[in-house]
Amino acid sequence: MHGSDINSVCTYCGTGCDITAQVEDNKIIKIYAQNDGYVSQGKLCIKGAQGFSFVDSKERIRNARVKKSFIEKNIDELPRELKARVKTLKSFDENYYEAPYEFTTSLAAWKLMDIKEKYGRHAFCGMGGARTSCESSYVFQKFVRNAMNSPHVDNCARVCHSPSLKGMRTTIGEGAATNPFDDIYKTENIVVMGSNTTEAHPIVANRMIKAARDKTATLTVIDVRQTQLSKFGEQLIIPYEANLLVLNMMAYVILTENLYNKEFIDSRCSGFEEYKESILNDPYANPEFMAQVKGYEYLTEQIPTVARLYATKKSMFFWGLGITEHLDGSYAVMAITHLAMMTGNIGKTGTGLMPLRGQNNVQGACDTGCLPYYGPDYTVPEEIGLMTPQLIDEMIAGKIKAMYVMGEDIAHIHPNQNKVHKGLANLELIISNELFMNEITKMADIIFGVKSAYEKTGVYVNAMRRLHLSQPLVETDLPDDWEVLRDIENKINGEFEFKDSEDVWNEAKEAVGSRFSGATYHKLSKNRNRGMLWPIKKDDTPILHVEDFRTEDGKATFAYHQYQLREQVKKLVNKEEFAKNEFYLTTGRTIVQYNNAAQTQRSEALNSKYDKDVVLASVEDKDRIGSDHIIMRTQYGETAVLPVKFVKTIKQGTLFTTFHHAASKVNYIFGDEADELIMTAKFKSVRVEIEPIFIEKEEKWISIVTTQKFMNQTVFQKL
Repeated sequence: MHGSDINSVCTYCGTGCDITAQVEDNKIIKIYAQNDGYVSQGKLCIKGAQGFSFVDSKERIRNARVKKSFIEKNIDELPRELKARVKTLKSFDENYYEAPYEFTTSLAAWKLMDIKEKYGRHAFCGMGGARTSCESSYVFQKFVRNAMNSPHVDNCARVCHSPSLKGMRTTIGEGAATNPFDDIYKTENIVVMGSNTTEAHPIVANRMIKAARDKTATLTVIDVRQTQLSKFGEQLIIPYEANLLVLNMMAYVILTENLYNKEFIDSRCSGFEEYKESILNDPYANPEFMAQVKGYEYLTEQIPTVARLYATKKSMFFWGLGITEHLDGSYAVMAITHLAMMTGNIGKTGTGLMPLRGQNNVQGACDTGCLPYYGPDYTVPEEIGLMTPQLIDEMIAGKIKAMYVMGEDIAHIHPNQNKVHKGLANLELIISNELFMNEITKMADIIFGVKSAYEKTGVYVNAMRRLHLSQPLVETDLPDDWEVLRDIENKINGEFEFKDSEDVWNEAKEAVGSRFSGATYHKLSKNRNRGMLWPIKKDDTPILHVEDFRTEDGKATFAYHQYQLREQVKKLVNKEEFAKNEFYLTTGRTIVQYNNAAQTQRSEALNSKYDKDVVLASVEDKDRIGSDHIIMRTQYGETAVLPVKFVKTIKQGTLFTTFHHAASKVNYIFGDEADELIMTAKFKSVRVEIEPIFIEKEEKWISIVTTQKFMNQTVFQKL
C-alpha cells in the first residue's frame, strides 16, 4: 500500500461505526467517517477518530514469548525435540524468551495435552474476549470444546450484558436489540436507564440529542447521577440498587391506570393475569413507597409521569451496564421487557428494546457460542461448563490447571482481583493472545502477539445485530487469533483445516444458521457501508418480533420478580445513620478511555486527557471527605490513592469513578456479589469506606500521610 482510503469498522464500543482510514506507506494517517455512513452518520467520537496510534505502538507484542520460569519448571518433562530447541531461544527481557512461532505453538500443544492427560479435560478453560472477530470467537469456542474436550468457555459478557441475554431470552426469546439505531428518529419517546450514553456510546447519543432538540421525541434519563444526556430531557436520579424497584413501579402505574395494550397482550403474550396480580400486590410497586426514601421523595411524582409517557407514546427503551451489573440485573431486564410487552412497544418501527452493548463484538462472541451454557446459535451444548467466577473458585481449589485467554484482561477488568490473582497464580499454564503486555499477559506463560482489529479481515456484530465485514487498514505478518488456535490444534488433533478467514466464516455462518446463514462474505462486502442485521437469509431483518416472538410458541412470557429491600434504600427507609466515611460507589467509563485502556493509553491524543482514574464526589460532601485524595476500602480490598473531583452532578453520600487504569486497583474492592442467575458482578453499587489522604508534593514523589491507626508510617508513591 502506498496511499489509499480504506473502509472498515471501528474497534471500540458496541455502536460499531463505519470508518474510513487514510493510509500511506502502511501507516494510518487519519480515520474519519463518510458523510453517508450508516451507523456513524458522518461523525465519530474522539476514540474512533483519534484512537489508532496503538496499531504501530512500540509496545505492541510482535512476536511469540515464553516465560523463563515456565521453561525452568518444565525442562525435565519436555519432549526431546522441544528440549533441544530451548537452548536456541533468545532472551527478550528478564522474564521472557523471544521464541519462534512454530516452536511456541508446539510448546503450547504439548503442555495442553500434558495437563489434560494428568488432570483430565475439565482442568482446562478458555476465556474469550469481544475485541476480536466472529471468526476467531467461533474457532476459540471450538478449540475449547473440540480440541480440548472441555465445556469451560466464557467471554467478557460475563461482566457486562449476560443479564440482558438472560432476561430477554426468558421473556421474548431473543437476547439482542430489536430495532436499528435510526428508529430513534421515528419514535415519540425515549427512555435511557443505566447508560451514560454520551460517554459510552456517543454516536447513539447523537441521535437521541437530535431527536430531543428537534422535538420529535421526549427524552427521559434514569440514573443514580446526573449525566450529560439529561441536559436534553428529563432526569430521574434514583437510589442505588433501585432499578427493579423503579421498573416495577412503572408497571404498577400502567396497570392501575389501564394504560396497557389489551389487544397486544391477548394475542401475543402469556402469563399476564398472574403478572398483573403480582405487581398490584407487590408491597414495593406503588410509587408512593418512594415517599419513605429520604432524599428521593420527588420520585413519587416523577415515576408515574415517565410511565404514562412510555405507555401512551411510541417508545424505545435503552439501557446499559447500570442495569445489568447488579444482584437483580437479569430481573431488571425482564422488567424492562414487561413494559414493552404490556404497551405493545415492540415489533414495529420506532419502538423496541435496546441493550447498549459495550464492546465491538460482544454480540458476535455470544452468537458464535463463547458461553458455557450456549453453543453457536444459542444451541444447548453437549455439556454445560462453568461461568468465570466459578472457574476462579476451581482454580483456587486446584481443579482448573490451565487457561487460554484471548483478548480479555481478566486480571484487571473482573471483580475481586485479590481472589482472581490468587486463582491465576495457582495455574500451571496461562496462554494469552494479545496486543500489549497488560495485567493478564504479564502472568502468562506463553504469549502470542496477534493482529489488531485494524489489521485483519473479519465479521463484527454491533449492538443492533449489524454484521460488518472489516478489512485490514494496514498489513502485518502477525497471525490472527484463529490462526494461532488452528496451528496449536493441528499439533493436537489436526482437524482445523481453515485456510483463511472466509473459510472460517463459511463454517461459522452455518453453525449460527438461524442468524448468519445468508451472510456470505460477498454479500457483506457489497453492503460494507450499511452492514446487515441478523437474522440474514436472502435479506436482512432490521426489526425483530414483528409477527411472532422468537419463542417456541411465538408468544412473549411475563416473568415477575419482586424487588428485595437492601443496602442504601433500606438504610434510607429505616432512617439509619450513615458513618462519616461511608459512601455508595458506582463505576463507569469516560469518553477518552476504553475498558482496560490497553489501546487508548497508547494513543497520546486520548491518554493525555485522562491518564488516571478520578473519583467524582458531591460538592456537598467536600467537608465530609476533607481531602482531594482518598483510598476506598471494602472487605475485599482497597484502591490505590485516587484524586477526588467535587461536582454538582453527584448525589450526596455517593461516589463515581472509572476503572480504566490497572494501577488504580478499583476492581480490588468488589467481591463475589453478583446477579443471582448469571453471575455478572455487582459493579454498579458497592458500599465503601473512604480514607482521606493528605499529600505533600515534593519533586516527582508524593508523601502520603495516612490517618489509619495501623499505618503509622509515611508511604511514598510515585507521582
